[in-house]
Amino acid sequence: MFRAAIAMVRVVVVGSIHMDFYVKVPRIPRPGETVLGSGFIMSPGGKGANQAVGAARLGAETYMVGRVGKDWLGNALIDNFRANGVNSEYVMQDPSIHTGVAFILLEESGENAIAVAPGADSRVAKEDVDRALDIIKSSQILLLQLEIPVDTVVYAAKRAWEVGVRVVLNPAPAMRLPDEIFRYVSVLTPNRIELAMLTNTRIEEYSELVSAAKILLKKGVRYVVVTLGAQGALIVGHDYTELVPAYRVKVVDTTGAGDAFNAALAVFLAEGRDIREAVKLANAAAALKIMKLGAQSGLPRRDELESFIAMYK
Repeated sequence: MFRAAIAMVRVVVVGSIHMDFYVKVPRIPRPGETVLGSGFIMSPGGKGANQAVGAARLGAETYMVGRVGKDWLGNALIDNFRANGVNSEYVMQDPSIHTGVAFILLEESGENAIAVAPGADSRVAKEDVDRALDIIKSSQILLLQLEIPVDTVVYAAKRAWEVGVRVVLNPAPAMRLPDEIFRYVSVLTPNRIELAMLTNTRIEEYSELVSAAKILLKKGVRYVVVTLGAQGALIVGHDYTELVPAYRVKVVDTTGAGDAFNAALAVFLAEGRDIREAVKLANAAAALKIMKLGAQSGLPRRDELESFIAMYK
């Protein structure tokens, strides 16, 4: 059952910040082909920024740690954090490089193709984490992704773990990670492709999802939550496995669904909810997101989530 938060919790996000440029197309072009689009939207994005905005909209006191360029896009993105209630005190404007950008081709079906130029995201460093260490220490959850240098992600996870702050890691985009990081992670949220890459396994059957997840549990992760799109999310713990079904809704734009899920998961874990309830609410947040256009603009607010959950009681 959905219940309101007893008190505001604090979530810190260390990750990417960039601007998304959307073009709506009838289909994704083949190599060398030009396809005429039917619309253009510029929208704040980056997995880190999306998750920070998502957490703030769901009621958490949210801090963003990252970098943008000292350019008009960087200024716009910082203004966007302020407009969405995200504290940007630990977002550095780097004058030596451009703000990160992503170009997204969005099919009418809701599928997409994305190209990213990381820019300042590639410069997020251990020093950025150290500057924010006091605020990390006072948080309930540190939320991480992989659109910034992996060394920085590992360092941030380690520092949080050392001071007893739970770490939620969304291992996207898919890549292999050093084994060290898994001991610092409380909840890991791969999709099927990311899980296969992290474990160097082939996954075709449900049982293979569980087996692969257990490889990561043995390396130190407390829970693996495998996101499975329309099927929902599979929770695998040391003595607990459950598939939490997704909500069936009309798909408008799948971009940012994972970010909505991870933001909600972090907030509800920070509020002290158990893993199953947190995942169920995260599924609801993802469902609300895919009903709207825009990786960040479509992220749900707390009142929307409350109303949506009430419909399913």
